[in-house]
Amino acid sequence: MEQHQINKAWNSGVKCEQCAIRDLVLFADLTKDDFELIHRPINDFTLKVGATLYSQGDPSDAIFTLRYGLVKLVSYLADGTVRIVRIIKKGDVVGLEALDNKNYFHHAIVLEEASFCRIPVSQIETLNEHSPHLAKQLTTRWQRVIYDADFWLSQLSSGFAKQRVAYLLLYLLEGNEEQEVYLPSREDMGAMLAITTETASRVVASFKREGVINLVSTHKVVLDKKRLTELCEN
Repeated sequence: MEQHQINKAWNSGVKCEQCAIRDLVLFADLTKDDFELIHRPINDFTLKVGATLYSQGDPSDAIFTLRYGLVKLVSYLADGTVRIVRIIKKGDVVGLEALDNKNYFHHAIVLEEASFCRIPVSQIETLNEHSPHLAKQLTTRWQRVIYDADFWLSQLSSGFAKQRVAYLLLYLLEGNEEQEVYLPSREDMGAMLAITTETASRVVASFKREGVINLVSTHKVVLDKKRLTELCEN
């Protein structure tokens, strides 16, 4: 690897170290020596709302860190049912199945304009072979996937519809430093929470009337966190 390429990789690491999500990025623990092991570029790019990062069944050769934005993971079942199985948020890694040489499990579709770092699997393998600094971050990402899967099954797929919507909004609020939170479409709520679109519409309308959520724009709301938490606990 040429020196200017090493310097470019290292400069990217410094930029990550100084950014607002320093503790969230996958390469946060790497050293300059680690970056000298990188022989393929780590590309960063942005996708607009509605764009597809990858599709279910696509061959996988990279994983992706989400620098900002929101992404939904969509699964199409054999009977034609559409389910949203996870929401990817800032700092999360998507496409981890690529590390096990599996095709991508889901459709990854952008909900809010999103910026990604594309990391080739070959680079992950090289770093894991020669450096201990990536293992902790990868373990943390796997643990996050397990936590989210458990949360999706235990909290978002059972209970009254109002509780499911409340849990979803509080989940989207986690790690969000802004007061405004993304409000999914009624169709997406149905696909996430196993409720009908009509039920999702009624719950959202009820939350608006009661002041539990205050609409800022079509997909932005300010939450009454205390009341949502009480609703979940009850």
